[in-house]
Amino acid sequence: MTGKTVLSSRVEMSEVMTPNDANFLGKVFGGKVLALLDLVAYAASSRFAGTICVTASVDRVDFHEPIEVGELVSCVGVVSYVGRTSLEVTIEVSAENVLKGSRRHTNTARVTMVALNEAGKPIEVPRLICETRDEKIRFLEGRLRREIRGVQRVEFDRIASTFREAEESVLDELLSQEKLLP
Repeated sequence: MTGKTVLSSRVEMSEVMTPNDANFLGKVFGGKVLALLDLVAYAASSRFAGTICVTASVDRVDFHEPIEVGELVSCVGVVSYVGRTSLEVTIEVSAENVLKGSRRHTNTARVTMVALNEAGKPIEVPRLICETRDEKIRFLEGRLRREIRGVQRVEFDRIASTFREAEESVLDELLSQEKLLP
């Protein structure tokens, strides 16, 4: 399978935030931002893979600053790491006050997508061609995140299984502790 560049996956979407997008504090609802992130992740990953991609997990979404109603929100997504059938999309979100001309970085997210064939089964994706130093670093960071998730999953399952096997008095003792890890 041939490779594709990071740039070939780049997607930018922008939308003005309206009162319908507001939460109870009058700021843009986090769920609205998450929905935009999912759309950008779909578009970037499907463009790169050349097939439908679906969300497998949201690794992390950092909310740096609130977004105001009336601001223009722009999301830029690129494929930053690929496995065999999965793709990590990194998305940077900014909000612009179009009246003042000021723009600020509000969110960063990483979403893992899986490429599917017509039967809905995972299929292999193209290799990612990293052309710049930053792209190489982001790829290696994505690989590291994937490896850490695997180690974390095994360690979590190991420790959590001890809870299910523990007697009630042990559970009560664990509940009284501030930390479960050494």
